Amino acid sequence: MKAFLIDMTKCVGCHDCQIGCKDEHCEQAWMPYSEAQPEIGHFWLKLKQTERGAHSHVKVSYMPTMCNHCGNAPCMAAAKDGAVYRREDGLVIIDPVKAKGQRQIMEACPYHAVYWNDALNIPQKCTGCAHLLDDADSPIRVPRCVDNCHVDVILFGEEDQLDLEGAEVLHPEWGTQPRVFYKGLPKKFIAATVFDPQAQEIVSSAKVTAVCDEGSFETVTDDWGDFWLRDLPEADFDVTIEKDGKAVTMKVSTKDKDQGLPDIALA
Repeated sequence: MKAFLIDMTKCVGCHDCQIGCKDEHCEQAWMPYSEAQPEIGHFWLKLKQTERGAHSHVKVSYMPTMCNHCGNAPCMAAAKDGAVYRREDGLVIIDPVKAKGQRQIMEACPYHAVYWNDALNIPQKCTGCAHLLDDADSPIRVPRCVDNCHVDVILFGEEDQLDLEGAEVLHPEWGTQPRVFYKGLPKKFIAATVFDPQAQEIVSSAKVTAVCDEGSFETVTDDWGDFWLRDLPEADFDVTIEKDGKAVTMKVSTKDKDQGLPDIALA
C-alpha cells in the first residue's frame, strides 16, 4: 500500500510542492481521476506556515498538508453510489462524474483536505497524481509534489519500504488511519531571556526547570541569557529559574500555544 512520508525538519518553506501541484492540475483534467483544479481557492497540497511563540522568541513551522488517503476514510463513508473509492495501491479517489452534487463528501473530511468546485459542482482533492503513476511512459512516476521538492521533504512509496521509525500521523485519535506520515512534527516550547536587574546584565548558566503532570524538563540559559525548553507536552507547568541563590517561579501553560515569554528578572 502506498504512503507519503513528510520530514518537516528538512522543509524550508519554499512552496515548491504547492506550486508543483497547482502546475500539474490547474487547467488540466486527468480523467478518470480528476477534473481541472481551479486556479484560486484550491490547494490539494497546501504548505501551512505557522508562527509560534512571541516577543524575541519566535519560530516558524512549515507543514505540507494534503488528503491523508485514509484507511478508514470519512469521505468514502459519506459518498453515495461509489463516488469515492480506494485503488488497489491505497490511494483514495473521488470520481469526478459520480461525485457531482455530493457536497457531503467535502464536509465529511475532518482534515479539510477536500475542496468544492463551484463551477463544476463537484468535490476535489489530491489524487496522489494517480495519472502519473499509471503512465508507463511518463518520466515522472511519483506524485508531482514529490518530484518538485528539491530538498526531499516529501517521499512516496510502499509503506513497508519507508523509514517510519518515529513518524506520526495527524490526529490519530480520529481513527481515520491516515497514510500520510510526518517526522519532526513541532512540539510546544517555552522560551525567554533571563537578566539580572541590579547588574543590568543577562544571566547565563541559570538552571531552568519546568514541571507538569507528565514529568520534569530542564535546560540552562546560554551565553545570551536565553533558554529554550523544547519538545514539551501540552500542559500546565511550574517553571523555576535559579542561580547563585536567586530564584523565580512562575506558572506557564502550553495547552493553547507555544510560549515566548517577556524578559524575566532574576532577583
